[in-house]
Amino acid sequence: MHLIKDENGNVIPHGGEGHTHDHSHDHDHCGSCQEGCQGNCTDEVVALLTYMLSHNEHHAEELDQMAENLVKLGMEDAAKTIKEGVADFQKGNMRLGLALTLVKEHLKEA
Repeated sequence: MHLIKDENGNVIPHGGEGHTHDHSHDHDHCGSCQEGCQGNCTDEVVALLTYMLSHNEHHAEELDQMAENLVKLGMEDAAKTIKEGVADFQKGNMRLGLALTLVKEHLKEA
């Protein structure tokens, strides 16, 4: 099992036997900031975007490794499909990275 941290720095066990992805935690971090994030809310947005980008990149790596393992098992068609999914995942990650950069630029201007 490997460890990752959430947006608050808490260690989250991730991987290994019984690896599940129950992401039922509350993402309503800025409930009182709906009209315009200011102060800590912007810090939370940056932290959450940073975490999600890292989290998604890690999953893309795991999926890529899975595809490599499937190739070794002679399941090239499944591996190819996973690699195509990883490419789509990476496109989404690029967009998250751009959004994070834009948020940070807006914060510099404020």
